[in-house]
Amino acid sequence: MGGLGRTVSTGEATIGGPFTLIDQDGKTKADADFRGRFMLIYFGYSFCPDVCPTTLQEMSDAFAKLGSKKSRVVPVFITVDPARDTPHVLKDYLKSFGPEFVGLTGDAKQIAEAARAYRVFIRKHPLPGGNYSMDHSGVIYLMGPDGRFVTYYEDEIGPDRMADDLSKRL
Repeated sequence: MGGLGRTVSTGEATIGGPFTLIDQDGKTKADADFRGRFMLIYFGYSFCPDVCPTTLQEMSDAFAKLGSKKSRVVPVFITVDPARDTPHVLKDYLKSFGPEFVGLTGDAKQIAEAARAYRVFIRKHPLPGGNYSMDHSGVIYLMGPDGRFVTYYEDEIGPDRMADDLSKRL
């Protein structure tokens, strides 16, 4: 007799963890620097032609809809392409999404460690002519003021639903 049985799970999701990266101003930032505020984290890269800027715009729109509650949230963009996403590049790129955004980069090892902690898939995809794109997970993570995972948003959620959910949690 076959069957799938049943699955019982308990405990917390093991998403997130300590990181030490460099922000768009060239300053060292660790996950602990954001304690006391929620972090809305997205992993992507500035050379992304479509999904990353669209997702960051949704985050920006949702963030703006929070009104006075937005001081309790910091939107964070962590690059998956540290070779091209220097602090200067991130600073220019994030201007389009709002001054509250924190862009983080580092060396390849630091980025790989942060991605592993957040269960983010990253793969370099060669393109004709020697260029490349980056395949990566497209999830937005909400981390609590204590640094622990709260929930995630898929990019299809849209800014209205994301802002509504965030507002209820703040």
